Amino acid sequence: MTTGGPAGQTATALEAPTPAPQGGRSRRARASRASDDRRAGYLLISPTVVIVFAMVVLPILWTFSLAFQQVRLLNLRQTGIIGDYSLENFTNVLTSPGFVDALVTTLVYSVAGTACAIGLGLVAALALRRPFRGRGLVRACMLLPYVAPVVAATFVWSTMLNPQFGIVNHYGASLLGWDDPIAFLSSSDPISPFGIDLHVSMSLFTVVLFEGWRSFPFAFLFITARMQAIPESLEEAATVDGATPTQRFFHIVLPQLLPTIAVLTVLRFIWTFNNFDDIYLLTGGASGTQVVAVRVYDYLINRGDIGAAAAQALVLAAILAVLVGIYLKFFGRSEDVA
Repeated sequence: MTTGGPAGQTATALEAPTPAPQGGRSRRARASRASDDRRAGYLLISPTVVIVFAMVVLPILWTFSLAFQQVRLLNLRQTGIIGDYSLENFTNVLTSPGFVDALVTTLVYSVAGTACAIGLGLVAALALRRPFRGRGLVRACMLLPYVAPVVAATFVWSTMLNPQFGIVNHYGASLLGWDDPIAFLSSSDPISPFGIDLHVSMSLFTVVLFEGWRSFPFAFLFITARMQAIPESLEEAATVDGATPTQRFFHIVLPQLLPTIAVLTVLRFIWTFNNFDDIYLLTGGASGTQVVAVRVYDYLINRGDIGAAAAQALVLAAILAVLVGIYLKFFGRSEDVA
């Protein structure tokens, strides 16, 4: 009960609760919702983080640890994260006979295989650019080399190129007049097309062709998708102005494709540089085709030297990182502008 008069009215006003500002309540609600969203986001991505950490980060850290220790297959169970670290593995790998030759072979194989794959993909995309009856079926058939199991593909090529009963040597002798069968996958003799000595063995040339044949559908898909996005009005205007097909390709189509070709070059170079199964299944790394990936396998399985194999793998990764970094330094900015 309140007293009458001005004094009682003042006491009643002081005892009444003051309502909270509406703005402060909404800010607290928004902060609470944002906190709930963050917790939900962390909960959703936590399985992926655990899988990536277990399947990617831990093996990389374990490889780094093994590369600086003298680890053999016999003492692998006694090897831990903390051990006697040294640079002996890297010294032995870099000074071992054949490492420089394997590195040069890897670079030649990577550059030539990447160029062959992208070149074949570009030619195939241009050939199938205009619509015709059955184009969808032909495009689907183009993907067969890429989706076929690598074991089956290498077996077919090995059978076709066999010097005794292979179909290539059979028709080469009957139609092209070959005097002797050619050992495409076991010959270390350098090829000399048109009298030019390329210092590349026949076996390396063959596995480069196989890499280009097997990988060109990947480039074909990317280039075909980019070609379909080129406005037809550009070529129509150039045709009206009297431009030839060659001029339209070099001045209209190719500039539109250059960013896509640049990305394909980086991806294909990385994958080819680390490629192992194609060469191992075709030649086993013999006859001048030993790349660094095959050499790592040889150290790991045949010699049982796990530390040297890990060190060699890190050297391979470092070289690849330097090459990709140089590419991004000089060409990455121009791609972003394009």
